[in-house]
Amino acid sequence: MRFFELLNNLHILIYLFPGMLFIIVFGVGLGFYHFHSAASDERKNRIIQRFPEEIEDRNAPFPLVVTLIILGTVLWGFFYILGIGLFKVAI
Repeated sequence: MRFFELLNNLHILIYLFPGMLFIIVFGVGLGFYHFHSAASDERKNRIIQRFPEEIEDRNAPFPLVVTLIILGTVLWGFFYILGIGLFKVAI
């Protein structure tokens, strides 16, 4: 039996909810690949540079799902550190 019973609930919050949020954000990201603007279709099709072995470089829009995952990771890290500091519990 654990010394602090509340620590079990904290582990569930820290591990379960970020995983569920990642699955939801990733699913939404598959539906909306990037922000659509007037020039996004042209940017996806225009070739900027050609490399050897038929590799082509394009200035395509940055995917929305990757932006949200990076932002979520940074926010989770911040709130993880803040939560551990407020509860004064080392996990």
